[in-house]
Amino acid sequence: MESTNPNNLFNEYAKMIEQFKLPGIDVSSVMESQRKDIEALAAANATALSGIQALGRKQAEILQSTMSQVQSLVTQLAQSGATPQAGAGELVQQALHKALADMQELADTAYRTQSDSFAVVSKRVSEHVEELKALLQAKKP
Repeated sequence: MESTNPNNLFNEYAKMIEQFKLPGIDVSSVMESQRKDIEALAAANATALSGIQALGRKQAEILQSTMSQVQSLVTQLAQSGATPQAGAGELVQQALHKALADMQELADTAYRTQSDSFAVVSKRVSEHVEELKALLQAKKP
């Protein structure tokens, strides 16, 4: 995964920009700004990946829990002579309520992940605007 390393991406970008000579432009400041942009995007991607992995783990937990509950219910019904008991409906209702609560937790996790990723990118955009302002003010006589 060397090609997605922010430092490698930046080095490739730096090589390309250094070929051009632009009078009146502080290339090192521009390069530093671009390096920070690449690092911010890499951090946002890492945050998003972490969130996706957390969602996958939670889905596996929900599946395992639901299957355990179903297995337990089937075992109970089989031991009771395979006739539905009055409590079976309540057990199913409890399993559904738990599944709904778990789904809400997944939705909350997805929301937090998206918010965290957006915060990383938003912070970098704000920093970039401030850097551009500073560059423009430094150039004024």
